[in-house]
Amino acid sequence: MTLSMRRIVLFTNDMPGMVAFYRDALGLKLRKDEKGWKEFDANGCVIALHNGTSEVGRRPPKIGFWTEDIAAARRTLIERGVRMSGIVIGAGLTRCEGKDPDGNPFQISDRA
Repeated sequence: MTLSMRRIVLFTNDMPGMVAFYRDALGLKLRKDEKGWKEFDANGCVIALHNGTSEVGRRPPKIGFWTEDIAAARRTLIERGVRMSGIVIGAGLTRCEGKDPDGNPFQISDRA
């Protein structure tokens, strides 16, 4: 059996804020726009937003994005109003981190 990641579903009570974040701040293309369900093309995986609440465990999942130029991506996100951590270099990769409006963490790294 071979599995491949196709979709990550995030539950939210703030659909307008989350749509604005993933579409406008992160620049992902909205590919499906239905009542209570939105899908964004994340270049190889879909990030879906679903109306409703979710009880995340002690350590929530983290969405990982890849880019070659971490500094440029971080600058762009900050210009779009996203609060980002500083750039961390170590353990074989360069990365920085942020959170979406619901507090779900995401990371931008150059990990292949």
